[in-house]
Amino acid sequence: MTKLVVDPGTRVAVESPTYLAALQVFRFYGARFVPLDVAADAALTYVVPTFANPTGACLDTGRRDELAAACLASGSILFEDDPYRELAYDDVDRTPIAARTAGGDWVYQGSFSKTFAPGLRIGFLAASESLFGSLMMLKQAVDLHSSRLSQRIVYDEASAPGWDARLSGLASFYRERRDAFEVLLHRHLGDLASWQTPSGGLFHWLRLHRAVDTRTLLDEAIARGVAFMPGEEFYPNEPERGTLRLNFSHADSVAADRGLAILAEVLREAGEEALMARSSV
Repeated sequence: MTKLVVDPGTRVAVESPTYLAALQVFRFYGARFVPLDVAADAALTYVVPTFANPTGACLDTGRRDELAAACLASGSILFEDDPYRELAYDDVDRTPIAARTAGGDWVYQGSFSKTFAPGLRIGFLAASESLFGSLMMLKQAVDLHSSRLSQRIVYDEASAPGWDARLSGLASFYRERRDAFEVLLHRHLGDLASWQTPSGGLFHWLRLHRAVDTRTLLDEAIARGVAFMPGEEFYPNEPERGTLRLNFSHADSVAADRGLAILAEVLREAGEEALMARSSV
């Protein structure tokens, strides 16, 4: 999609923060980022509306309607990235924004990496008739054809009678992981950060009470056996300091308990060092 629309200086409306890999691709092609609320001035509007990466946020019905109307009125192409849609733990509006943009230009993409097999690297894309032919030619120019074997494996699984039960079971499994992680967050980081409980997806998004650049803490955390994603990397322009993304889907309760305790130690030590540095000035 980026190759089709974005040239150096092209205005792309994005959320802040938003998906890091998308930002990297847009930057490679020379995009100029503008806030999502000025989509009328953008050639392309990129949004992850359902359980977003990194924040886990889910846009409500009113906001989805607003974005659809803005794209239709301005002619901005809607690029809706929706890989986490099936991982819903609460009752929220997950109707695609693209379903509200009849007559406009839109692209909707999803993935089987979160619901079936990450290693197959199989996703899917739907688009308005105005864009579909060009996107198909660009896809052929990039890799000729996606793996037939991988596609057949996904097709057989997704069309089997047990697919819906698989999705339901997966959501239940991750809901339990989310709830357990939430308890541990309050135990270890309740006095250090704030967050919103995600209604789906894979991530908790934390804002620290002290605005430390979390990129400076990553090496120390990894040295102690804990990894996290610094939030500053997800901002299209000036980053908000003191943010980080935590994935609750992988570790069980024992590992998460240990990891969050270590992360809390790293954050507290960083806070103490900052205080000492200010007092010595």
